[in-house]
Parts: sequence; structure tokens; C-alpha cells
Amino acid sequence: MTAVTPAPPSAAGAPAPTDAAPPNRPGGRSRLPAAAGFACGAALLFAVAPLALSDFRLALLAKYLCVAMVAVGIGIAWGRGGLLTLGQGVFFGLGGYAMAMHLKLADAGPGGMPDFMQLYGQLDELPVWWRPFASPWFALPATVLLPMAVAFGLGSLVFRRRVRGAYFAILSQALAAAMVILLIGQQGTTGGTNGLTDIQGFFGYDLDDPVNQRMVYFIIAGVLLALLALARQLVHSRYGELLVAVRDSEERVRFLGYDPASVKLVAYVVAAGMAGLAGALFVPAVGIISPALIGIVPSIEFVIGVAVGGRATLLGPVLGAVAVAWARTALSERFPGTWTYLQGLLFVVVVAFLPGGLASLWALARRRGAERAEVSTS
Repeated sequence: MTAVTPAPPSAAGAPAPTDAAPPNRPGGRSRLPAAAGFACGAALLFAVAPLALSDFRLALLAKYLCVAMVAVGIGIAWGRGGLLTLGQGVFFGLGGYAMAMHLKLADAGPGGMPDFMQLYGQLDELPVWWRPFASPWFALPATVLLPMAVAFGLGSLVFRRRVRGAYFAILSQALAAAMVILLIGQQGTTGGTNGLTDIQGFFGYDLDDPVNQRMVYFIIAGVLLALLALARQLVHSRYGELLVAVRDSEERVRFLGYDPASVKLVAYVVAAGMAGLAGALFVPAVGIISPALIGIVPSIEFVIGVAVGGRATLLGPVLGAVAVAWARTALSERFPGTWTYLQGLLFVVVVAFLPGGLASLWALARRRGAERAEVSTS
């Protein structure tokens, strides 16, 4: 008889897999619910929202969806990997400034200088490090690769030294503060406190035209759906299982022969790339990028949105980010003097009564329905 070699245990210490795929892998669950969810999301974003919302509200929704892209990355790093990233504003800002620099140079024309450089009068010619951003072939990849490179360098130093928990959160938050100080101090080349403003064109399209604004919205909506699909594939892969195992028992994963630092580094770099892409698309949607949009407070607001939506799910961070951003706009319009307190109260209520976030409402409703059905049957 031929000997059968037993399969090695998983990182979480579960029994060896059988021929049937486990329920938490793509092969073991029906893909119809996921496909139906993406179809519903596409219908809402591409059909319902443009018809139901005015141009102003649709532009606000485009802004909210950019925040939701950052939330998708935080959901992977924090929800699956346990990495409380309080400095995602840094990567959001790197992507945003890279895109804004290219668009400002495009508005200035060949050989021209951005308007704020001429206004401040501190420079006679374009800085050397600005010049590569005149090319879209350099600027577009830089919006994603530059944040990922910074995250790779920082993560390599931090995770190799086993910095985690609150220490990692404080370190990432300090990075956001340092980024803001650096941008404000370089007024002649970064616009200082004002940032890069009055962006008028987007690759030859006038952003003042409502038709072009809708085009930017459709691009943002499509990219968000693509990021969700990528995140789902990553979460339900073998790497996703290993990331959860590192979150739950890092030492045990290390004893099994894996390198937890490399596993966490991948999640951190992916989240940074998503934040950079969100910042790049935020610029044509809003027309500005400034230090006030990438500092400590915006970084914390990104995490709050994920916590409100439910960090343990795929769709929860998106729902939470959009809900928190919408609540901020709605409350500030109706209660200009007290909207910050109401927003804080909303966060406390959700965390206290829905620890799983808004995404847990569906599971809670199903559980209540099952309990009522069982009671009526008995």
C-alpha cells in the first residue's frame, strides 16, 4: 500500500484540510452572493446616485468614496492584521500631492511654473524634484508606488523590531504630524498651509464642467469597486488566512516557520497603496490638497469610519467611511455650532451598542429572525 503523507496544520493550528474546501475560502462558498453584492453596488453607484443626486451632492459623494478607498486598506491592515494605522493620512497625502503637482504643471503649460510659486516669489525656476511630475507616465505610478515605498521602508524598520500595538499606532501618528510640519515649512515649493489649490484641469478636461465632474465621479466609483474586488480576493486567499493567524497569535505563527514581519508588511504596504490612490483621485474630485487634509485628525477620522462600519468585514469599512463623512456634512449644515459633539455621540452609540459596526446589522437581523422562527415553531 502507498503511504499517505498527512497535510501540515494551518497557521491557526486547525486540523488538516479535507477534500471539501473550507467555508472561509473562495472554493468553499458560493460566489453568487458576492457577485450579487457587486452588482447592487454598481447599480447604486452608476445608475441610482447620478439620477437621484444633484451635481453638488454627487461631487460630495465622490469625496466620500475616496475616503472609503482609504477605509478598505485600513480594513485589511487593522481588521485582518490587527495593525492600528493612525497615519494613513501620510500616504493619502503623498498620492494627493503627486497628482496635484502634475495637474498644476499641466495647468501652467510647458516650461511654466505653478501660480503659487510665482505669487510667493521665492523661486526663480521650477525645483528639480518637481520636474519629473510634469510627465503623466511618472506622476500616475508615483501616486501609488511612492506611498507604498514609504510604507515599505517604515514597515521594514518597525516590524523587524517587533514594534506593535499602541507603540505602532503612536509611531504612525507621529509620522502624520511630521509630514504636516514638513509641508507647512516648505511654503515656496508645497504651498505651505494653503496646499495646492485651484486645480482647473484633469488630463485635458475642464473640471469646472459638470459633465467632466461626473466623469471623475464614475472613475472614482469604478476604482472603489475594483479595490473591493482586490481586497476580497486577498482576504479569502491563503495569505488572508495567514494574516488573521498573525493577528491572533503572532508567536505561534513564528514557531510554525513563517515570518510575521513579512506578513504584516504586505498588509501595511497594500493599505498605503490604496490610500495613495484615494488621495490621487481626491484631488480632481475636490480641486485641492492641503496639510489640513492629511494630518493627525484626518488620519483618526479614517479609523473612526472603519470602526463605525465594522473592521472585521469587507463592506463595513466602506459603509462606515461614507456614513461618517455624510453625517459630518449633514450635521454641520443643520447644527453649525454643535455638530462635532453630535458626531462624537454617534460614534459612541455605534461602538457601545453595535460592537461589530453597521455591517453587523444584517447578521443581527438574521439572528433575531431565526430566534423568532424557532420560538413560533416550538
